[in-house]
Amino acid sequence: MMERVSGICADALDRSDRMPWSALLALATAAFVTILTEALPAGVLSQIAASLRVSESLAGQFVTFYALGCVVATIPLAQAVRRYRQRSVILVAIAGFAIVNAATALSDSYPLTLIARFLAGAISGLLWAQVAGQASRISPAHLRGRAISIAMLGIPAALSFGIPAGTLISLSIGWRATFGIMSGVSLLLIGWVVFAVPDLPRDESVKHSPICKVIGIAGFRSVLGAMVCFVLAHNVLYTYIAPFVAPSGLASNVDVVLLLFGAAALVGMFATGALIDRFLRGLTLASITLFFVATVALTIWSTHPTVVYFATVVWGLAFGGAPALYQTASAHVSGDDADVAQSIVVTTWNAAIAAAGILGGLMLDYLGVAAFAWPLAGLLFLAFVAVFRARKRGFPG
Repeated sequence: MMERVSGICADALDRSDRMPWSALLALATAAFVTILTEALPAGVLSQIAASLRVSESLAGQFVTFYALGCVVATIPLAQAVRRYRQRSVILVAIAGFAIVNAATALSDSYPLTLIARFLAGAISGLLWAQVAGQASRISPAHLRGRAISIAMLGIPAALSFGIPAGTLISLSIGWRATFGIMSGVSLLLIGWVVFAVPDLPRDESVKHSPICKVIGIAGFRSVLGAMVCFVLAHNVLYTYIAPFVAPSGLASNVDVVLLLFGAAALVGMFATGALIDRFLRGLTLASITLFFVATVALTIWSTHPTVVYFATVVWGLAFGGAPALYQTASAHVSGDDADVAQSIVVTTWNAAIAAAGILGGLMLDYLGVAAFAWPLAGLLFLAFVAVFRARKRGFPG
């Protein structure tokens, strides 16, 4: 009898040490759909503009309204769903994507489509605020950083393969059909999440802190500060990559440059996932340093195509693990308030993306693309200092 009990206990312990791969990959697919929904319009602006009979600049507001919805709604929605089970919230968010993408595919009204894009952004903020926490809760305690990295795998996968493939499909069968396909994928994903992701109850004994108190948690502002500087630098460069690589003669090969970036980001994500639970601090400092080196190289040797390609790979490696690094640091430092902290991280991340578009435009107009490196290097230096100083809380050694 004792042997049987011991065997059961040992088996339970073994299961507790296993990564829930199917569940984590389902969450990664949700992240993939989110990024694809957000960024696909950038690749098919001409098609959208012609279909809705508007200018390309107005079609570009598809991305703006999505980001605006995310910034405005993430924190309020995260606060409103605190008492509900995380899997239920994730399922509602995925169902929301199915609806808004279907509405985008079917709508002939530009204002109505903008509303659908705003709602898509709001839903994405709700989803992002839950994914890291759910990945952490369903995984072994000593592998939570790796679990978050796997759940974040959808980001580089969408950037490297999803968006180019989505653009190609849109050019073949139309952008509306592509959004319809994404809606269908969301419906299938609902079944996967129900089957694979454990439905864990909320811990009713946990008393969540208000937002202002979470922001004041020791180390959390260091995480936010470093993240904002990094995301600003990345998105300025990513948004204006075409003029940035033009001096090397690669303006017509931007798709190749971005493909290299995405593939390298995927490698960076895998490497981060393997090491993040032991080397969070070192990986974050290395990520910032690699991005700094790539930015300087892209400027000093901007006329050399080989250097541009090589620096793009280094930049991709630096960025690939960044979402997981900052999400994991936030989850560690915030403890029981991780859900609230994640909503703040998501809102801040998207606000930085929006600010990067404005900042990059001003830099391009008043400084010229040749001077991009130095403001970006300054942002990365501030990010490095913020991480380096947060040795006790935020990014502990």
